[in-house]
Amino acid sequence: MAGTRMKLELSHVVQGRSRLGVLKGLGKTGQHSLEVPGCLLYTHFGSVPHLTQDTLHYLNKLPSVTQVTLSNIAEHQDVLEEFKRGFRKFAGLHDTVLYCSLHDPAAACPTGYTTNKTVSVWGSGGRLELTVAKFMALQKTVQPDFYQSMADGETWQTNASRKRVRKSVDRTLAHLDECLLVQQKSQQPQAVAQPGKTPKIDCMAANQMFLCTMQAPPAQSTDRAPQELDGVEMFGVVEGGDILEERIRSARETAKRPVAGFCLDGLQTGSMDQALRTQMITAVAKELPEEKPRLLQGVGRPDEVLACVEAGVDLFESFFPFQVTERGCALCFRFDISPDPERAGRAPPTVLGPNEEEHAAGETQQNGDLDCDDQTQMTCFEMNLKDKRFQDDFRPLMEGCGCYCCKNHQRAYLHHLLVTNELLAGVLLMIHNTSHYQSFFGALREALANDKLDLLKKRVLGDGGRPTERRE
Repeated sequence: MAGTRMKLELSHVVQGRSRLGVLKGLGKTGQHSLEVPGCLLYTHFGSVPHLTQDTLHYLNKLPSVTQVTLSNIAEHQDVLEEFKRGFRKFAGLHDTVLYCSLHDPAAACPTGYTTNKTVSVWGSGGRLELTVAKFMALQKTVQPDFYQSMADGETWQTNASRKRVRKSVDRTLAHLDECLLVQQKSQQPQAVAQPGKTPKIDCMAANQMFLCTMQAPPAQSTDRAPQELDGVEMFGVVEGGDILEERIRSARETAKRPVAGFCLDGLQTGSMDQALRTQMITAVAKELPEEKPRLLQGVGRPDEVLACVEAGVDLFESFFPFQVTERGCALCFRFDISPDPERAGRAPPTVLGPNEEEHAAGETQQNGDLDCDDQTQMTCFEMNLKDKRFQDDFRPLMEGCGCYCCKNHQRAYLHHLLVTNELLAGVLLMIHNTSHYQSFFGALREALANDKLDLLKKRVLGDGGRPTERRE
């Protein structure tokens, strides 16, 4: 396998773990880059839920990497094969880097369907079983810029036995080796024969000083055929459940392979508490090369993102804004660390009035708490706009937010759209939630650059993770 173009250039490391930098050499041309810590652009079959491509590109600072999943694509392989130009062009995705993962991080994935030779993905038509050959055939059809290797990721539940976890690591490494072998064969140059051309070869007779001319078999020219996976890079998957020794073994062995980066799997929300997750990530990060990126799967809540960045994670999936939108909620946690509210584009916080304190307490109870493990339940980083108290609240979702929704609409209007089941509700909420989430990662990078990560954590989590309501 050719050396990878993808390389993480670090500009700052905080306390030896939190990493700030730029992931360069992305895409088949190597001309794209992505700031880290950062997140990918979450999609369903190449489309951000609720948003058209025109609407999406009104948002500022979108990630340069778009995530698609085999669980959405696998059952449409025959259509893509007939199209022949890859998923990017099929879905009308243009100036973006395409990353292909195995499962949809926002969808529940049943367990118990993995064997030594296969893994299963779940599409709209049910379960699809993938061998390595089928998996790699899909990658050749999709033609991503980089993709997650096939893996046995069914040991994320805490009741998995040590034997099952060990088997998961062994299977994942075996799948990785097979995937690498297929990719290497696909990337080997194959010369293209030119029909009808029979070049002449001059021969020197052994005992006579004369030249003879003979017809040689058709020769091969130096023209090269385009390769199916040429320029495509692979991320190895680190498994190990909640068993530290297996996590370390998986990381060490995966790091020995010629992969471009690493997916940390089985650590998603609901799989374990944050303290154990941090312990696992910290141990794994010590085994991985510094110049290669680390992508954490299945984690998106702001409190968990902050903790995982402190443990050494570089990249995240951005499915969390979609989940919040589907609940009819709006992200409203604050992350302003600038002393100048006007420069930061955020209004300063004000003190709650007595009546607002009651509402705040009620909203915290309704929206959940930081210990919530279920990805489908509301968190304290969002407000439920279906609540009746918003029917006459004429403030924007967030004061100072520059998104289209906050500039043009009020909470009362969003409440009306939700209770009347208007499709526009999802559009406006997704605009705000995506914009807010991307701005959070921008603030995170700014905090790391200025050694203000502790201040950012206090801003986001200091009041229990809940935003402060303000009196107008």
